[in-house]
Amino acid sequence: MRLELEDINKARPLNSDMNDYDYDVVIVGAGPVGGYLSRRLTENGITVLILEEHAEIGRPFQCAGLINPKAMSLVQLENTVLTPIWGARIYSPEGTLVEIGHEDKIRTWSVCRKLFDEAVVMQGIESGAELWVSSKPIKLEITNEAVELEIRTPEGTKNVRSKMICGADGAHSWVRRTLRLGRPKETMIGMQIEVTGYQGVEGKLDMYTGSNISPGFFAWAIPSGETTRIGVWSQTKYIGDESCEDLLIKLMKTGKWSHRFKDCKEVGRFVGSVPSGILKKTTSRRAALFGDAAGICKPTTGGGIGPGFSHIDLIIEDLVESINKNILDSKELKNIDKKLDKMRKSQNRARGLRDAFLSQSDDKELEEIFKIWAKPEVISMINEVGEIENPIPLGTKMLKEIPEFRKLAGKAIRSVLWS
Repeated sequence: MRLELEDINKARPLNSDMNDYDYDVVIVGAGPVGGYLSRRLTENGITVLILEEHAEIGRPFQCAGLINPKAMSLVQLENTVLTPIWGARIYSPEGTLVEIGHEDKIRTWSVCRKLFDEAVVMQGIESGAELWVSSKPIKLEITNEAVELEIRTPEGTKNVRSKMICGADGAHSWVRRTLRLGRPKETMIGMQIEVTGYQGVEGKLDMYTGSNISPGFFAWAIPSGETTRIGVWSQTKYIGDESCEDLLIKLMKTGKWSHRFKDCKEVGRFVGSVPSGILKKTTSRRAALFGDAAGICKPTTGGGIGPGFSHIDLIIEDLVESINKNILDSKELKNIDKKLDKMRKSQNRARGLRDAFLSQSDDKELEEIFKIWAKPEVISMINEVGEIENPIPLGTKMLKEIPEFRKLAGKAIRSVLWS
């Protein structure tokens, strides 16, 4: 499947007979979250225009390309899968191995993000959405009656009037900045390259920790068909004057596991940021934010597609009702935003677990934690309860049943258990 510019950039004539609205909703950003939102809206009879500033869907690519089973079930795009991931090898700074997973249970899917993104957006188009590529908003005015947008397109500047605007336009969201809706709690920065020749295990991703290669977070190697995605995540407060590229070079050239990378040949590279921590408010008058724009990313992995889809499913019925009634004032949308409170709490608890067990631990403390993780009874617990999408049940169970963890983590763990 390929979305050609000449096919998808043909906009229907703007219709002034639709109660003076050209579209019910304009979605800025044609990533998977914007595409899924367009489908859920059009399935419910809402007219939608999607704006994408790039000429292609799925470019640039700034993600590890993992889709959890729940999210995959919502779009049924298994044809975009490069490798099913059923296990992981996780290494401490000194090399202690925690190996988890079983071939009988797929934990996540490594997909071709270009094909995946295109297909999700195509589902929205097939359901009735309109897509303009190489098009971006340059001016926004929101009144009590409408959203007035000025859009730069390949055919010149166009004006569009809608009931509502939805920002699904990524970490540096134009919609979020224009409406001054604040910033996510934290921003993770990363670099990823795609290589051939990595010495991994089929069906297993590798994770590496240590202050010299991934301070505060982890590095990874993810199978992706005939290639492997190698990357590092961190935050500026942890890496100081170093760059993610510096850390990646250390991992591959001088690190404890450098032998695995000796035959690697780079075929692509991607750099980006991932905002984590849902905004205090994701809505304002006639406007709402989704996905990275709203900070809806897992603080434990940086993954945003699964939580982004969940957010949409959580509020779609109420949102459609408000759009149909054209009641889209700040108070109405604030009530919809409150549905995210449970997700906010879950993310905060996950962040607490991450900080206690990873980000705020030095290499010596990490080594102690890994020695506990490597125990057979703990591995068994991880395999039974562990979920990439939701680490809270596993973390809570381990904290309650394994005293060594409570001793290591102290106040941070208590705040997780009792939050």
